[in-house]
Amino acid sequence: MFFTPVMRRAAYVPHLRGVDQQLERWLGEALQTPVKSSVKACAAAVTQDEKSYTLSFDVPGVSKEQLNIGIEGNVVRIESLKDAPRSYQLAYELPQDIDAATSEAKLELGVLTLKLGKLTPASKVTQLNIV
Repeated sequence: MFFTPVMRRAAYVPHLRGVDQQLERWLGEALQTPVKSSVKACAAAVTQDEKSYTLSFDVPGVSKEQLNIGIEGNVVRIESLKDAPRSYQLAYELPQDIDAATSEAKLELGVLTLKLGKLTPASKVTQLNIV
């Protein structure tokens, strides 16, 4: 068996695709952000339908008053307040912007369930008159 090193040329390297860009951004953020030992990892489940995304996170030991949920564009940030017995910091990026008016959050038995409405983009179609 023979092994040959392969060198890519710039002409053969395709432009980064969306998934590749997201992976590189995630790796870059993971390497730059110091990891706190008190921050716990959370199990998450994501489902979607035509009108909304549903995210479920395990956050045991925290009450609803001790959680802060923020929505900015297509990013959801969840963090526990300083007086909480456990520390959580989560950020989840969705492929489509979130409609905060139709979104809701529910905490039951240590499971935080977010139902986030999809923001339908406004049509920018302009009608032209034929002369």
